[in-house]
Amino acid sequence: MDRVPEFWKWLLHMGEIDRIKMPLEIHEEVGRGTDVLSRWIRQPDNKRRLILNRSADRYLVNRAVTEGYAHDLSDEEIEKIGRDPFLVAYALRDAASHCIVTAEISQPKKERANRKLPDVAAHFGIRTCDTFALVQKLDFKTERYRGHGDGPLFSI
Repeated sequence: MDRVPEFWKWLLHMGEIDRIKMPLEIHEEVGRGTDVLSRWIRQPDNKRRLILNRSADRYLVNRAVTEGYAHDLSDEEIEKIGRDPFLVAYALRDAASHCIVTAEISQPKKERANRKLPDVAAHFGIRTCDTFALVQKLDFKTERYRGHGDGPLFSI
């Protein structure tokens, strides 16, 4: 956050204009931590800009769990998958216009609670992307470095 503060301002702007949104359930999961991101995301103004103002459809959440992972998951498995089914459920409302941003990498051979979000989303026809694809698609840019003189940036 200290290295590229423009990114975080841009992210909030994208939330303000409804290009990027985060379901409350995911916000709560991420916000539980004690790291810098968790503290940043809990700030009231940041939360206001990023939260998707919609309630989860329980039928779609259940469908995401039963069809995306397994219909007979144990309590431990449900805990392991966390809140990812909510992301899938929100995207299921209009899969053609939604894309889930995730750092997870597809591992199609994984089963049950070990399934990765890109594979569950693909099962339902929902696109996923990583942060790099997100910033490319939404055209994030920083101001270019304006050097002084013709000398090297670093000397060793």
